[in-house]
Amino acid sequence: MTATSANLTPAVAQSLATWHRLVQTRDMTDLAAIIHPQATFRSPMAFKPYRSREAVILILSTVITIFENFTYHRAFAGEDGLNVVLEFSADVGDKSLKGIDMIRFDEAGLITDFEVMIRPLNGLQALGAEMGARLAQYLPAYKG
Repeated sequence: MTATSANLTPAVAQSLATWHRLVQTRDMTDLAAIIHPQATFRSPMAFKPYRSREAVILILSTVITIFENFTYHRAFAGEDGLNVVLEFSADVGDKSLKGIDMIRFDEAGLITDFEVMIRPLNGLQALGAEMGARLAQYLPAYKG
C-alpha cells in the first residue's frame, strides 16, 4: 500500500516509496538514504525522543524483525506535502496491535521525525518488552 502522491512533494513521494519497499522486503539496508542526520524517533513507550540517524535506523531495523504480519492499511498526506500518517497492524507473539506512523520529511525528502502510536495496551507492552530485550543497552545513548 502506498500513500497517494497527490499532496506529496516529489522528493517525499520518492522517499515514501523507498520506505514502503524497505518494509515490504524487510530489508533496511537502504534506510540511511532517507533519514536526516538529526532525525528524531518518538516511541510509544518513551516520553523523551531518540535523536540521530543512527538511533532511528537502529529502532526501525529492529522493530521490523519483531513485527509479524505487518500491513499498512491507509495513508494520509498533509497539505504541505511533507507529512504522512500511515495506519498499520501487526502481531507481536500472540498479541495483535494497530498503530500509526506519523512521518515528517524535509524538502529534500529525508525523514526528520518519525512518531509511532500503538494500541491496545497489551500489544504495546508486548512490543516494548521485545524491543527492550533487544535494545535496552543501546537506546539510552540516543535520548535527547
